[in-house]
Amino acid sequence: MPEASRESLRRALRVSRRTVLAGVVAGAALSPLARAAAPLRFGLTPVFLTSDTALLSGLEGYLSRSCGRAVELVQRRTYQEITALLVSEQLDAAWICGFPYVKYREQLRLLAVPAWHGRPLYQSYLIVGRERSAGRVEDLTGDIHAFSDPDSNSGYLATAALLVERQARLDTFFRKHFFTYGHRNVVRAVASGLADSGSVDGYVWEVLQETEPDLAGATRLVHRSDWLGFPPVASSRGLAEAPATGALARALLRMDEDPEGRQVLRLLRLDGFVVPPSGLYDGIAASWRRVSGLT
Repeated sequence: MPEASRESLRRALRVSRRTVLAGVVAGAALSPLARAAAPLRFGLTPVFLTSDTALLSGLEGYLSRSCGRAVELVQRRTYQEITALLVSEQLDAAWICGFPYVKYREQLRLLAVPAWHGRPLYQSYLIVGRERSAGRVEDLTGDIHAFSDPDSNSGYLATAALLVERQARLDTFFRKHFFTYGHRNVVRAVASGLADSGSVDGYVWEVLQETEPDLAGATRLVHRSDWLGFPPVASSRGLAEAPATGALARALLRMDEDPEGRQVLRLLRLDGFVVPPSGLYDGIAASWRRVSGLT
């Protein structure tokens, strides 16, 4: 081999060796979480109180540490978008609403459910402006009404089922209705007068009474639904037995035992997460059948 060719080969080998060594050093500098395969993708719907940056950061940090791998929080504007990602296994798990869970029960597996005031239950609220004299559901006839999301139990389904019980139709009972795609947005719509009344997650409204009293205080409660299953954390059935899914479920169920986890729970105003009891979402399923004309 000519000397010039040998020298070119030696230079190429030196460059290649430096490249490999640089990659090894860079890899050694990464944390164990960064060296993990892919981050665990955890979806959040607008039922979640997503306006608090400290809360989101704390939740992501706690779950990443407890699961032993990076956790990525995935947010979308609508329930449908998160549910589609979950069912298609593009998310490892998601904190969804009881209504999408009921609709896709055959494709989903429950992992955990929050406990609020000692129980995994919450209610849907009908709210109006603070100064309004309405005191009954019937007083909302002819309103411009704000819903949260068409796939929300507390922000849509519970009210639709309530009207069916009263032999009323949604499109005739209300003069007009629209979707705000967020429970806080429902409260804002009613507080500002954009809507005459609204359907909202009772947990969210109660938390806003503490965190944003001026906003929540501009509205008042007219009607509470029956107690229903709190929005759960679920995975697709195909990923239910995956190690990452199991790690996430354990992290949630043990959150109240960990100082960092308890801080996140304090921000959420939740007691912790529990194993979902049997039949927890039967009431929501009954509402869906009622609205669908199946009962």
